[in-house]
Amino acid sequence: MAAVGTPLDDLVSILDLEPIEVNIFRGVSPDEQRQRVYGGQVAGQALVAAGRTVEGDHRVHSLHAYFLRPGDVSVPILYEVDRIRDGRSFTTRRVVAVQRGRAIFNLSASFHVEEKGLEHQFPMPDAPDPESLPTFEERMAPYKEQLSDWYQRPRPIDQRFVDGGARMGEQTRREPRQQVWLRADGRLPDDPLLHACVVAYASDMTLLDSALLPHDIAWDDVRFMGASLDHAMWFHRPFRADQWLLYQQDSPTAYGARALSRGALFSHDGRLVVSVVQEGLVRLRDLSSERGGTSEGGGAG
Repeated sequence: MAAVGTPLDDLVSILDLEPIEVNIFRGVSPDEQRQRVYGGQVAGQALVAAGRTVEGDHRVHSLHAYFLRPGDVSVPILYEVDRIRDGRSFTTRRVVAVQRGRAIFNLSASFHVEEKGLEHQFPMPDAPDPESLPTFEERMAPYKEQLSDWYQRPRPIDQRFVDGGARMGEQTRREPRQQVWLRADGRLPDDPLLHACVVAYASDMTLLDSALLPHDIAWDDVRFMGASLDHAMWFHRPFRADQWLLYQQDSPTAYGARALSRGALFSHDGRLVVSVVQEGLVRLRDLSSERGGTSEGGGAG
């Protein structure tokens, strides 16, 4: 009988792409009965594909991605890597994720050798200790009947919301800002690329939530349609994804059914390690005039 792994083991396995040809990798999705592939999964897998083609001491310092079509969880994803440039200081890769012959996602990533230079950062904001905050199960317990199997699903990322975050049911309006502590729920290998890919995976989980906070709209509102449209990350300093990171998030604007959200990840000792910016679809549907389903869904996230 095969050993039963942890949810984090499953995530690491999903990020361990299968090389099928030079510059071509294949990834699969977990069996979670999702309607579409989770955007953070595609971003993490695409970054793995890019990193697998980079030699030497170059480490990822930025990525810029677009979610083009919803991904099908029942179909493997092919990641085609274009080795745009190999330099002494910087290396650049472009990755296209393909299903059924159509691009669903594209990513550009840049890798940089470590150098010494100027240093400064914004200070880490105040936040309570993550161990003092409720777990996902504790926070969502009032909605466990509504969430059904999704509530009990094991999760590879431990998330602790400082102030509740976007919830199910009625939404109380407040400033479009939130804080979330997160970490991989277990010990990861020491590979820096894997830690970057796990944070890329986790970064898409809650960022768009901040855009809902000033509105009386919750994720389970039947009128609401949300999806990641694009995603950018900058990796500033070394970090471990299996140690607590404070994800400071805000949404400065929403207009035209699109919202901009920003995030900054700080290590527990106060170092600014990653910055994130995302634009997402935040569409309100007029159910009284809607005829049948919609084929639009923004991207894969």
